[in-house]
Amino acid sequence: MQDPIDALLDRLAEDGMLDDGTPCRTISGSHTMRLSTETGLPGWQVEVRALEKKILPDRYLRNRKSLSMEDQIRLLKAHVCIVGLGGLGGLVTESLARMGVGRLKLVDGDGFEPHNLNRQLLSTIGTIGASKAEAAARRVAAIHPGIEAAAVGQALSPSNALGILSGCDLAVDCLDNIPSRFALAAAAVETTIPMVSAAVAGLFGHVTTLFPDGPGLDGIYGPPDPHRAFTGEEIRLGCLAPAVNVMASLECAEVLKVLLNRPGTLRNRLLVVDLNDYTFEKLTLC
Repeated sequence: MQDPIDALLDRLAEDGMLDDGTPCRTISGSHTMRLSTETGLPGWQVEVRALEKKILPDRYLRNRKSLSMEDQIRLLKAHVCIVGLGGLGGLVTESLARMGVGRLKLVDGDGFEPHNLNRQLLSTIGTIGASKAEAAARRVAAIHPGIEAAAVGQALSPSNALGILSGCDLAVDCLDNIPSRFALAAAAVETTIPMVSAAVAGLFGHVTTLFPDGPGLDGIYGPPDPHRAFTGEEIRLGCLAPAVNVMASLECAEVLKVLLNRPGTLRNRLLVVDLNDYTFEKLTLC
């Protein structure tokens, strides 16, 4: 006997077409959210059920030639933790929600300040003083209400990092200080998940992907020293929107490749970017 949701998906699906003329069956976002309400399933799970029946949610029509239906299912089933929701984190949140990552844990204990307006996507005149985590969750809901977005309005620390990462498949480091990065990296190792990490200063940036069995952040920053205040070059150089945008996009490309187990990731490598002269250099971490 056919599952009721499968029957509803078949009834609501329409004949559609990709940009190149390839025919496909599609379903609208309003219909998937209606089914979410009627069945009690999260919207991303309804989309998974549709994709398993080769019915493409119409929001992913432009994904289809680069992502297979199986790829899209893997993204929807993924649970990604984004730590730090400022310049990097706001853009990473935006992109992962649009790509269709089904569950996002959004972590930041800060509120917006006027100096965030030069580069942070989620920062507006109207959000000054508001929680970054709550603003990120609202943004996800506005983009895709079927995604489960959990706002965690607290700063990550060694004491709470393990609890924050619990149940996640991957961590994205969008932090602005080195001690918190080390705390996140240690928790990622203990929970055996990969961590995509980026940092920005001025028109410079770097990005890498760390796996539990590989080199850690000490290959970039040296060993952590509890007696020394770890501050990044952002304090000296400031932080400009073009570099933030580039590095956030590179982080999202890494998240995509890691979740889909694609080749060419920055595992054990550090990509250093200098937009002053458009230099991109890959270094080996050891």
